[in-house]
Amino acid sequence: MIFESIVTTLNADGSVHIAPMGTRAEAGHVVIAPFKPSTTLQNLRRGGQAIVNLTDDVRVFAGCLTGRYEWATRPAERVPGRFLEAALVHIEMEVVRVEEDELRPRFYCRELVRGVHGEFRGFNRAQAAVLEAAILVSRLDRLPAEQIDRELAYLRSAVDKTAGDREREAWSWLIEHVGEFRRAARREAGSR
Repeated sequence: MIFESIVTTLNADGSVHIAPMGTRAEAGHVVIAPFKPSTTLQNLRRGGQAIVNLTDDVRVFAGCLTGRYEWATRPAERVPGRFLEAALVHIEMEVVRVEEDELRPRFYCRELVRGVHGEFRGFNRAQAAVLEAAILVSRLDRLPAEQIDRELAYLRSAVDKTAGDREREAWSWLIEHVGEFRRAARREAGSR
C-alpha cells in the first residue's frame, strides 16, 4: 500500500527540500523510492535521513507540483532537518539500507521519532480528488492529453460538490499548471 505523503530532506546548503512522494511500509521499515534524477534522491544519498510528513492540507501537494515550495516548517528533534508545520504527523527517519534500481532506488528507513501534531479526521472527496489530480499533473509529460482531460473532468465533480477553500485553491493551481504546460508545449511545437 502506498501512502501519499510529503518528504522533507536537507539540501547541501542546509535548506529544506519539500517533495510529494508515495511512501510505503515494508517489513518494519518506511520505504522511499525517488525517481532518478531527483533532489530527494541526492539528499537521501548524501544525508541518509528524511522526514515523512502526513498532512490533510492538499495545498502542499498541489503547491509543490506547481512551483509553490514555501511552506512553514519546524525543526526536527533527532535528525538534521525540518518538518511541515501543516503536518498532522511527522516521522523522522534514517536510511538503513538501499536497494539500487535503474529508475527508482529504494531507501529503507528506520523510524527514530514520530511526532503527532493534530487529529486526522479523514479525507473528503475533494481532498482525494486534488490528490489524484496532483498525481496526474506529475505525469503531464507521460500521459496522453485526452486521458488527463477525461480524468480531470471526472475529478472536478467532487471538487465542485465537496471542496472547502483550501481544496478549491489547490485545484485552481493544478488546472492553471495544466494550461501553462500545454501552452508551453504548443509554443515548442510551433518553433520546430
